[in-house]
Amino acid sequence: MYEVVVEKTFAAGHALRHYKGKCENVHGHNYRVQVTIEGEKLNAIGLLVDFVELKRVLMEVVDYLDHKFLNDIPPFIELNPSAENMARYFHDEIMKSIERIADVPVRLREVRIWETDTSIAAYRG
Repeated sequence: MYEVVVEKTFAAGHALRHYKGKCENVHGHNYRVQVTIEGEKLNAIGLLVDFVELKRVLMEVVDYLDHKFLNDIPPFIELNPSAENMARYFHDEIMKSIERIADVPVRLREVRIWETDTSIAAYRG
């Protein structure tokens, strides 16, 4: 099994709804998101997926969230902007483009998002 992993960072603010504690207040994070693609077969030139293309797709999602107050943008107007929900959001958005950038069958294995250096949430579809 082959894996390709890319990461990006971004900054955003949020407030957790219905949370009792300091995270219910407006605050921000310097997030790090990691995307792992896996597959059993490489394409004709020996790639699972082009790093450049995968980074471009990830950057499109990051650009939508970067330096925003997440509670004010869809889907987080209604969905609580927790790290867990953000990991699922990244997964779902990247899935929309995965077939377009891969020449061979691949699977989006996992999305991991760091809110801090020591706090990580992950989603596997």
